Amino acid sequence: RMKYKLFFLCIMVMQTARAASIDHYMAFPEDMVDGRKVSEYVNRWWQWTYTMPEDQSPVHDLTGAHCDAKQEGEVWFLAGGYGSSTITRSCVIPEGRYIFFPVINMVYWPRYEGSLTCDEAKRHAALNNDELLTIEVSLNSVSAWNPANTRIASEQCFDLLGMLPREINPPRIYPAATDGYWLMLKPLPKGEHLLKFQAQYDKEKTPYGKMLQDIEYHLTIQ
Repeated sequence: RMKYKLFFLCIMVMQTARAASIDHYMAFPEDMVDGRKVSEYVNRWWQWTYTMPEDQSPVHDLTGAHCDAKQEGEVWFLAGGYGSSTITRSCVIPEGRYIFFPVINMVYWPRYEGSLTCDEAKRHAALNNDELLTIEVSLNSVSAWNPANTRIASEQCFDLLGMLPREINPPRIYPAATDGYWLMLKPLPKGEHLLKFQAQYDKEKTPYGKMLQDIEYHLTIQ
């Protein structure tokens, strides 16, 4: 009987430790953050990536030097990489910010006006995400329980350049749609944190069908 008690005690300790890990900070797609559902941020994340020139882009950045580019509101966007990417970055984030990022994702938009419907854009964005080979997310060396449950797709199509100032007359790139595995983390406590996310597709004969994302962030919350 004592052995059984010790066994159940160990299980309870493990569950308590995991509850305080990254799973404890994960927001659900229907949760409201800064006036929007978490699921709405997938479109905004892609629009954000097109609000700065390439040499200031957090997605092209290999060190984290530009991680604060165009950050507004309560949600701080973290970048992955374009195509297969293995990147380590450092980033300072103000205390109290939510953190939103793609573990792996695809985006699709028309190459010329009228060449694509919204439903077609959504279908193309989904193809590789239907064949996920691996996925892992960890915070401070503790892995998320089931990060494969974090898939979010565009509910509505969007204009890829929709966040650019109207006065510069940007072209309209619509309908764009995205699909992938995303996380919204609730504000982390002040201090140092190690965030890692990795995933790979396993889809034959599609663009980026074998894409691998392997991203590490050394975060400082202050």
